[in-house]
Amino acid sequence: MTKRSFSKSVFKDIAIVAAGVFIIWAGLWLTFGTENPFYVVASGSMLPELQIYDVLIVNANIPFEDIQIGDIIVFDRPSGHDRVIVHRVVSITDDDPRTLRTKGDNNVASIPGTDFPITEKEYLGKNIALIPQIGYVTQILKPPTNYILIVLVIGVMIVKEIIKRKKVQELTFTDLLKANDSDDVEDYSDLETLEKDSAYSEHAIPRIPDNEPIESSQEVKDSEEKSVNTKD
Repeated sequence: MTKRSFSKSVFKDIAIVAAGVFIIWAGLWLTFGTENPFYVVASGSMLPELQIYDVLIVNANIPFEDIQIGDIIVFDRPSGHDRVIVHRVVSITDDDPRTLRTKGDNNVASIPGTDFPITEKEYLGKNIALIPQIGYVTQILKPPTNYILIVLVIGVMIVKEIIKRKKVQELTFTDLLKANDSDDVEDYSDLETLEKDSAYSEHAIPRIPDNEPIESSQEVKDSEEKSVNTKD
């Protein structure tokens, strides 16, 4: 695996993660009408109904006009819009424009500038579900912990690609060794064939000793004629 393909693979993994995050974000927006439908209860003003670190699931698609007395809603504090409040609607103080008054279940009375007046401008959504005590996780994932986790995830992806690259290299090296071994076997098989051919040649053609004189064809012929005359 080349450096270019390695970098391409890492960027591909990051792109997949980013695409997954985007799909989740888009799904939450379409379903709940907000990119963040989860709110952590940060105070005891709604005890015993809501405990600190409970997580509320809020649906912003529910129209402000449909909110009724007794509903738990999430809204920006009217005075300054600097805090998010989770309280129960206790009355409708005006219909044009529609204005609500809220109160914490554990509070003695509604707090001016915090519990009222609540208009559509402050409204963020209605509480539709509760996940008990899961808010501890969000506290853990606050900065800088969340940034550290992001770096760790990216680091794991890079390490995974490095290990994958090493495995590919090892497999390639092993294949080369196997190929060389097969070549050696073929070479040995050829040598064995040559040895057999050589042995066959030795049996088929007798070898004349080096110290034995070689007779010429004429001498052989004269010897044969002499033998014939002697018989006569």
